[in-house]
Amino acid sequence: MPTQGATQIRATGLELSVRETEPACCVPAQGKETLLATEAEALALRFKALADPNRLRILSIVSSSENAETCVCDLAEPLNLGQPTVSHHLKIMVEAGLLNREKRGVWAYYSLVPGALSSLAATLIPKD
Repeated sequence: MPTQGATQIRATGLELSVRETEPACCVPAQGKETLLATEAEALALRFKALADPNRLRILSIVSSSENAETCVCDLAEPLNLGQPTVSHHLKIMVEAGLLNREKRGVWAYYSLVPGALSSLAATLIPKD
């Protein structure tokens, strides 16, 4: 007796059941724009730079400042961190391409890299 999804064949007194092939359930997605390994590594570096509460606060302070830039001297107090720790966080964010650094005399001023955050957000939005 054939089962559902099977075909019954009779040939010279023999009865065979042949399963009809169904589409595989685990076919890899064929996305239009998937990340290459090098792109994924670069993105991971940028997301990792954001994965720290103090760095998120730095981004918030810099982006909400009047001129969209902040002197390094103005970050230690609101973060309640020492200057070396603040400089370490800023270095990571500059290397990740999130902040620009401009030296003016003895002070360094930091600003957001235009489009850096929107490009990160765009990687999280599904492509049509």
